Amino acid sequence: MATSSGSAFLRAFRSLRICAAPNPLRQTRAPIPSPTATLAASRQSQNVRAFSTTPPAFGTWLEPSLDRKRKKAKGRPRVPTGGSTKGTTVIWGDYGLRMTDHHRRISAKQLKVAEDTIKIRLRGEKYRLYKRKCCNIGVYVSGNEMRMGKGKGSFDHWAARVAVSQVLFEIRGRIHEQVARDAFRLAGNKLPGQWEFVKRGDAAVVGITKLDGITMEELKRPRRDIAPAELLAASTPTATTEAGSTSDASRL
Repeated sequence: MATSSGSAFLRAFRSLRICAAPNPLRQTRAPIPSPTATLAASRQSQNVRAFSTTPPAFGTWLEPSLDRKRKKAKGRPRVPTGGSTKGTTVIWGDYGLRMTDHHRRISAKQLKVAEDTIKIRLRGEKYRLYKRKCCNIGVYVSGNEMRMGKGKGSFDHWAARVAVSQVLFEIRGRIHEQVARDAFRLAGNKLPGQWEFVKRGDAAVVGITKLDGITMEELKRPRRDIAPAELLAASTPTATTEAGSTSDASRL
């Protein structure tokens, strides 16, 4: 009986033993991130938009999220007369549709019809369609009577300004050139104006002049031919006669 009571007392005493407190200065090791988590974090950081004070623009390419009540001028499409080739070549796709006649405004309804025409023709094909223009111009009308002093009118539709020699659509994918050419031909019939089929690598256009075989420096060169400096130095100046005098050639 004494042995059992002594063992019970010993167990109770051991349970009251003071344990060593953990070291508060000991630093806990952070778990080592796996390579997959590190790669996912890097990709997420690349997709994060940098800080900007400009509010993000929402909407579609046919109807932007802008204030329709704020009326603005109709304006005209820009005409690149200073030697600019911006927007005249195929950038993202393999084939494109480019305007050839002159600048104009194209409504969002016409652009939508052209886009649907291309998609119907290329149904079942693997491709990607790029839209190079955005309908950000509001068109306001005031009915059939356009008299002075009656106001600008109410909002009617959205439109896009398309300059001459601008690429409107681009296509990239596993499609044949003739199929893409036929799709752009049908889309051009639905749009106002004249259009042409272009491919990646085609020459750029300045105004209505294609840079095919000529450079920008040659295009900016003056039209009048200037004689070389050696020829100008070798040539003798012409004889000048004073007023009231006659030269030898006139006497003969």
